[in-house]
Amino acid sequence: MSQELFAAAQSGDAAQLKSLLEAGAAHGATDEAGETALMHAARGGHVAAVQVLIAAGADVNVQSPQGWTALAKAAYNGDTERGYVEVIEVLADAGGSLDARIFFGITPLMLAAGGGDAPVVEWLINAGADVLAVNEGGRTARMMANDKFYVDVINLLNDAERQLGVQEDGSHSSVKSVVKPHVTNLMKPTTH
Repeated sequence: MSQELFAAAQSGDAAQLKSLLEAGAAHGATDEAGETALMHAARGGHVAAVQVLIAAGADVNVQSPQGWTALAKAAYNGDTERGYVEVIEVLADAGGSLDARIFFGITPLMLAAGGGDAPVVEWLINAGADVLAVNEGGRTARMMANDKFYVDVINLLNDAERQLGVQEDGSHSSVKSVVKPHVTNLMKPTTH
């Protein structure tokens, strides 16, 4: 029954998921990679499927062996070249960590920034994700966006960093902001 659960989660079939869960499928079952149905639904951007799994008791903060959470999966999907704000919001509202780290110390904000997904970056910043987090290689989300010249993402992250007291040269001002940053994307939204 687990394979059917994963297939329903990947396709976003909320009705099938609900039926399988009611028939006794385990919402916490993992596939061969150690990933849950919730991770599969989140990666595909399937809001209704995510909601069904959460309602059934799925743990929004469970991690795969590589550290992936459902929220990290929703932050950026390399196959579709986008993240899913609606899914991230549902997961965060259910207690999902905005700053859980996957392999190499990468956060969901870093994933979205490195993929150039400005709407996800904007939402994560405004929800309180750690803009100044550094991965194991000493890199921040802004540095990852800089690598690929994602101007709208760079602008959002620069604005958030400035609000936190980071200077243009990367140094910190002596006055640390006690306010969490709030940014607005003024660029034309990209279509995926």
